[in-house]
Amino acid sequence: MTNFVLVAGAWLGAWAWDEVAAELRAAGHDVHPLTLSGLAEKQGVPAGQRTHVLDIVDEVERLDLRDVVLVGHSYAGVPVGQAAERMGDRLSRVVFVDAMVPVDGESSLSGWPSDEVREAIAATGFWPPQTAEDYAGQGLTDEQIARIVNGSTPHPGGTATEPAVLTGDLGKLPGTYIKCLLDGDEPWGAAAELLKSDRWELVNMNTGHWPMFSQPRELAQILHQSVTAP
Repeated sequence: MTNFVLVAGAWLGAWAWDEVAAELRAAGHDVHPLTLSGLAEKQGVPAGQRTHVLDIVDEVERLDLRDVVLVGHSYAGVPVGQAAERMGDRLSRVVFVDAMVPVDGESSLSGWPSDEVREAIAATGFWPPQTAEDYAGQGLTDEQIARIVNGSTPHPGGTATEPAVLTGDLGKLPGTYIKCLLDGDEPWGAAAELLKSDRWELVNMNTGHWPMFSQPRELAQILHQSVTAP
């Protein structure tokens, strides 16, 4: 029995996976959406980057999950990648959904223009959620945008500024990178490097950065196929 552990990106909680989780369960999988510390129903819980890694590892161990497909969206790729290499034989596959890829010693804000985000974190301690206008051009309906905006919570700043810690090579793990084409034509930076490994596959989706909202059925099908393909 495949166990999908789903971790959404900045500002979001387990609720973001509701539609994808329903599709995967209908296909016969066990699904475990996870809210990271400091977000959604866990607001107020202090969190740094290591906290988010432990959130994932501890949940897998608490439930004694095996044959785990660990899925990280956007920001969550950073803690998911670190957690994946700590899971040993519990891990079946890691999937990055248009996600940041962790690099040892670098934070999730490394490698892209983030001065404004860093200033907000320095001033408030949080990475503030985006506004409705920020979701334009990402294949989302007005209702979907409203759902994301209304459900978003400020993201604990330390999780974005503290460095990742990797002890191995993620390229040696079996993995899938899902690239959402409305958010850029191809993976770049650490994601592009990861895909040079013959253990990783690239799958494109013709939608924006939040496919769990814009194309949940299609995303669930890709996840299903990642464990059923020969």
